[in-house]
Amino acid sequence: KFLKTERTETAAIVDVVKRLAMAHPQTQFSLSADSGALLDYSACGDDSARRIFQILGEEFAANSFELDAARDGVKLSGLAGLPTYSRGNAQMQYVYVNGRPVRDKLFAGAIRAAYLDFLSSDRHPIAALFIDCDPRSVDVNVHPAKAEVRFADPGLVRGLVVGALKQALAEKSHRSADTRARAAIDALARGNGAQYRAPAPANWSLPRSPYAPAGFEDQPQAAFEAGAPMADARAHDAPAQEPEAPLGAARAQLHETYIIAQTQDGLVIVDQHAAHERIVYEKLKRQREQAGVARQMLLIPAVVELDESRMNALAPALNELAALGLSLEPFGPGAVLVRETPALLGEVDCKRLVEDIADILAEEGDARGLSRRLDHVLATCACHHSVRAGRRLSAPEMNALLREMETTPGAAQCNHGRPTYIELKLADIEKLFGRR
Repeated sequence: KFLKTERTETAAIVDVVKRLAMAHPQTQFSLSADSGALLDYSACGDDSARRIFQILGEEFAANSFELDAARDGVKLSGLAGLPTYSRGNAQMQYVYVNGRPVRDKLFAGAIRAAYLDFLSSDRHPIAALFIDCDPRSVDVNVHPAKAEVRFADPGLVRGLVVGALKQALAEKSHRSADTRARAAIDALARGNGAQYRAPAPANWSLPRSPYAPAGFEDQPQAAFEAGAPMADARAHDAPAQEPEAPLGAARAQLHETYIIAQTQDGLVIVDQHAAHERIVYEKLKRQREQAGVARQMLLIPAVVELDESRMNALAPALNELAALGLSLEPFGPGAVLVRETPALLGEVDCKRLVEDIADILAEEGDARGLSRRLDHVLATCACHHSVRAGRRLSAPEMNALLREMETTPGAAQCNHGRPTYIELKLADIEKLFGRR
């Protein structure tokens, strides 16, 4: 009577076998049921990476990076997935301590903290981590099922995991999951010629603006300040640039949402909103860490009316928000007065910004750490300032965005874990046209 449904019990058994198999790559594992074979992993010798790919799939192999770090006698190895290759739950996180599979809050929190800047709260990274340490420094008898452990120095282990993951993510900051592009290419190649019809004229244009900002760093607002509609221009009207930079040279804007850039061996398609959101977020973080977020005083303070729940969420966080450049004051019952906003945001919709921040604080409450709450607020500010889809950009503006992306940490994905760009190699394009 203690058993659950057959499907649930089978899934639990499969999970146990997978976790055991990952810890022992030199052993063959197979699992079958009445319906037939469920798992079959051939022996891999000492090649633990091959066993990981057997379990997590070949897509993970193409969208992961290796980990190899050590600190004070504790060694970390394994593989972790790119932020753009994530899941809706944490079931595909495998952690081992001296070869023993564990499910420990320490590791779950460490993985989440490392990916904090790259994933929204409803997305979870994929990882297979192996911790090796002196057996005397860890107690494996704190849980009846041996699923949890207790370290003599948990701060050391957590710091090692967070630090190694963050460093690897920083080094891979310009690498994005390529499975979306690859799947699209394969699907198009398979269907090429099956149901061919002449394409309608593409809705693309390369607008020309009388304003050509030198870059975003010195003129963060001018480059994307909304103005009068700009006249269309053909590609040859734009200044000629060679695609030597990693993200190439802008050639066109598609549907006023995506930037098409030519590289030396193909092209990249950039989501202008997602890319600019990451750039603004990193700038705000850098300002906060260095000398505080620069503020701009509103000529006329804005009054924002809020319901009781939002007011209760904002009240204890006024000092935190002031440190982020957002100066709020209570203004009678059910309202706040906005006196200052972060200067980097330029002109901003104060009502929407304050309401969104209040919703974040109400949702997260005091359960999350201060640093995480502040980062979430900064991400919201960045989203409000980012250039929107439907905003026409001139060639200098698009190239300025590309150059900023190349120097921005984590530029391959926005703050929600979505890719900011995809890359198509020339070979992929030739495959579409049957040249390969």
